[in-house]
Amino acid sequence: MAARDGDGWIECTCGSKHWGKNGAAGLLIIRDGAIFLQHRAPWVHNGDTWGIPGGARDSHETVIEGAIREAVEETGLNPDDLEPLHTFTDDHNGWSYSTVIARANSQLEGHELNDESREVRWVKFDDVTRLPLHPSFAKSWPLLRQCIDDLITPS
Repeated sequence: MAARDGDGWIECTCGSKHWGKNGAAGLLIIRDGAIFLQHRAPWVHNGDTWGIPGGARDSHETVIEGAIREAVEETGLNPDDLEPLHTFTDDHNGWSYSTVIARANSQLEGHELNDESREVRWVKFDDVTRLPLHPSFAKSWPLLRQCIDDLITPS
């Protein structure tokens, strides 16, 4: 197993601190008009909010590898039950967060595996904004929703 070298804070040109020395990635899983969300524990950064599984990328990982590794660590899902469809990147000029949008098959299951999560659940697209969302996820959700609609709507 390669060394974990991505953990740590970065001072960003946007004026904020971000987690992930090499950037960060998350997995937005879709199935049947819903997304798989994680209720973050109160003690984590921006805790007691809902978002997607994700975290710091290591230097040797692709965006997809990092997003899937984080989701497996946090929810125990089986990567064989996923089909990555698209990557959306929020680039801060020196630090970025990439969201991998992936379709889940009917067998995909996930659970809160460690103390970083309080709960995981499927949430219908139209109900996402009814939850207290992680601030960065809330900001990206309208663009992510448009990406999802473009991906799943036949042309």
